[in-house]
Amino acid sequence: MSKLFGIIPPTATPFTADDEIDYAAARTQVNWLIGQGVHGLATGGSTGEGHTLDIDEFRRLMAETTQEVAGRVPVVAGIIVDSTRDAIRRGKAVADLGVAALQVTPVHYLFRPTDDAMVKHFRALTEETGLPVIIYNVIPWSYLSPALLCRIMREVPGVIGVKQSAGDLKLVADLMTMIQPGNLIFSAVDALLYPSFALGAHGSIAAILTAAPRACVDLWDAVQRGDHRTALTLHTRLLALWNAMVGDNLPACTKYAQTLQGCPGGLPRAPMPPASEAQQAAVRAALRGVLGEGRLAAE
Repeated sequence: MSKLFGIIPPTATPFTADDEIDYAAARTQVNWLIGQGVHGLATGGSTGEGHTLDIDEFRRLMAETTQEVAGRVPVVAGIIVDSTRDAIRRGKAVADLGVAALQVTPVHYLFRPTDDAMVKHFRALTEETGLPVIIYNVIPWSYLSPALLCRIMREVPGVIGVKQSAGDLKLVADLMTMIQPGNLIFSAVDALLYPSFALGAHGSIAAILTAAPRACVDLWDAVQRGDHRTALTLHTRLLALWNAMVGDNLPACTKYAQTLQGCPGGLPRAPMPPASEAQQAAVRAALRGVLGEGRLAAE
């Protein structure tokens, strides 16, 4: 748990034109991200289109990732399913791979469990898998309040932290004042990483990290050393990139940003469309602003 901090990009899952996972490209991405100085990796989350993976694909993708990482950084396994049984099955499927933690969404398809049922869900998951859990608080209609998140972490020791998403920086701020020592808060408020870090967030797991990992590492480092002028400059550049990427096909735009930097992003899984021509132009221009002229692979 102590190794989970800083910039932890959620890996994109490269798919082929036949809608299959390109595992060779996935391994290339691992090395590219680590080469950018990141502090960890998260595989199988939203950016990785984890909701589209069957359990065999999930197991193999996690195995390929952890093998390629070879202990250089910690790896978090993303689980996006809608029952306690399936969450446990996925957790057990990767329990022998040396993952540092599971990143798990609340059960969310249409019907939200009660607070007590939510506590029971995460307790069963940690007890049955024996793995630490980070709650991925991203589902608007199954949103967990700071009070409930802190209750789960207090009553279920295996739940070690929260990945706070959905653009809610206030919830990040609230959580930072309410958590117990040892709990971890990761910001997935992509547009506002700078203030998240300034508020004391322990790191980030967010798509913008996957699209521009080096700049995000530089932003993290700047805040840690108190260089807020540099941090604000990086924030402004990364915000422009985020505004160009964000949309219903965010994973596809993230992959396009990687491809522009020489990392093969592959295609999204159907029915998600690839980045449109307009999105490509916007991402290219914003990424040039982040990296500088002449830094894109095609230039």
